[in-house]
Amino acid sequence: MITISLCMIVKNEENILGRCLESVKDIVDEIIIVDTGSDDKTKEIAFKYTDKVYDFIWEDNFSAARNFSFSKATKDYQMWLDADDILLEEDAKKLAALKQNLDRNVDIVTFKYNTHFDKNNKPILTLTRERLFKREKSYRWNDPVHEYILMMGKVFDSDIYVTHKKISLYTDRNLKIYEKLIDDNKELSPRSIFYFASELKDNMHYDRAALYFERFLNEGKGWIEDNISASFKLNSCYKMINYHSRRMPVLLKSFEIASPRAEICCSIGELFMEKNMYQSAEAWYMFAVNLTKPITQGFILNDYWDYIPNIQLCICNYRLGNIEKAIYYNEQAAKYKPDCNAVLYNKTFFEKV
Repeated sequence: MITISLCMIVKNEENILGRCLESVKDIVDEIIIVDTGSDDKTKEIAFKYTDKVYDFIWEDNFSAARNFSFSKATKDYQMWLDADDILLEEDAKKLAALKQNLDRNVDIVTFKYNTHFDKNNKPILTLTRERLFKREKSYRWNDPVHEYILMMGKVFDSDIYVTHKKISLYTDRNLKIYEKLIDDNKELSPRSIFYFASELKDNMHYDRAALYFERFLNEGKGWIEDNISASFKLNSCYKMINYHSRRMPVLLKSFEIASPRAEICCSIGELFMEKNMYQSAEAWYMFAVNLTKPITQGFILNDYWDYIPNIQLCICNYRLGNIEKAIYYNEQAAKYKPDCNAVLYNKTFFEKV
């Protein structure tokens, strides 16, 4: 059986740290908490679970803090979580089983990561993250923000899910770190360019976001999954700044990168709907409905693979006069989001019709 050091970096997490640690405390063999400047009861809570609580002077660099936490580990594998992450009971059992059965030749273990949820707690966004690292390999975190470890060695993809239960408000913290790097003339890696553009978009700086997404895609040095995501996000930026003529080319460009993704097809369908070209829109939404989710470590926007194309097919067919098909697709959408306002409204509307 392997042993695991849980390595965490925290700051002002008094409301959620206990919840995270309770979900894994009986499975991991060592808990390391690195505090980057809390002024609440975070450290007091941490000491209830471990005596390995360390202070780290924050330097606007998540990788530096995570590497410090890894340096304190003593067990076979290092595992990381954020304070707003938890393992649900089923996933905790899977992690316990993984400890018993993991091949010691494995260097890295990936977990699935559910990060956003709808009102019924259905995951909206799922991705894959590296979570367990063989300590003797001395893996290092890279990039100051949206940090990562290079996937080198023997990798095992597990079916364990980490659930992100974020309760804090959105901030521009990451954006400010990127802006400071640029002001200091620091060179951004291709990955950092992508995430800087994403932070700009999330902070509604759509013009600048578009410029950096364009730069990221034009340089052609990014990971395939980030390229697809950049195409999708760049389309949204163009929409917000009324550069509509650029939207279709950037969406179609994604087909040169990898197999068609549902979010791209739905975005093309949206373009045709905006022009009242419902038959063309229907074709693209049908394409999305019939796609199979890829096996990927990238972002999976779950609603685009089921609910969104079905609810849009309902609208398209209603506009085309195909009432029975419209009802059918509303029922299909209801399989995924039965309590959605759009589904309920359509159901009442069609009953009247």
